[in-house]
Amino acid sequence: MAKDKPLPIVILISGSGSNLQSIIDSIAGNTLNAEICAVISNKANAFGIERAQKANIPIEVIEHSQYDGRECFDTELTRRIEKYQPELIVLAGFMRILSDDFVTHFYGKMINIHPSLLPKYRGLHTHQRVLEAGDSEHGLSIHYVSAKLDGGPIILQKKVPVLENDTESSLAERVLVQEHIAYPQVIQWFSEKRLQLINNQVILSQ
Repeated sequence: MAKDKPLPIVILISGSGSNLQSIIDSIAGNTLNAEICAVISNKANAFGIERAQKANIPIEVIEHSQYDGRECFDTELTRRIEKYQPELIVLAGFMRILSDDFVTHFYGKMINIHPSLLPKYRGLHTHQRVLEAGDSEHGLSIHYVSAKLDGGPIILQKKVPVLENDTESSLAERVLVQEHIAYPQVIQWFSEKRLQLINNQVILSQ
């Protein structure tokens, strides 16, 4: 039986790109049937750019500070993404709040990974907030991107226990281990056409 055509994806980053690396590694290991058409960063010094270079992936840098407002930046970002015609846009540590028009344009084709069990702890400093609240569990959420920050329909969540002696960094590390497993898995579901978004509800077929 012939292998299906790889899912064309574009990955947006702002930082170290560890989730990008997990996707690159999963493709190389044949556990993810996808092709990274491009990596787009809004920071020229993001370490994820080096990861993309090593994997011979096309790179686009769009420094948001060079644009007059969010809408101008998002217009250029849309143009760069559409050049590659991806079927899925993957946000992997992309630290920009996107305009409503941008999100609406790509709705159902763009996913994000967030280090908390949404709807708890939207936004930043999630590990610190979990420890301050004394929660017994933490984790990650992979969701469709909507106009509401970290508020789109949830595709998958993974939990990790909060241990008595946890620090921000130890907790973050354990969540990251699960992120690196979960994100390629969800992208593979897209590749297998197992995910549908109907009336803002996520349907995962077997």
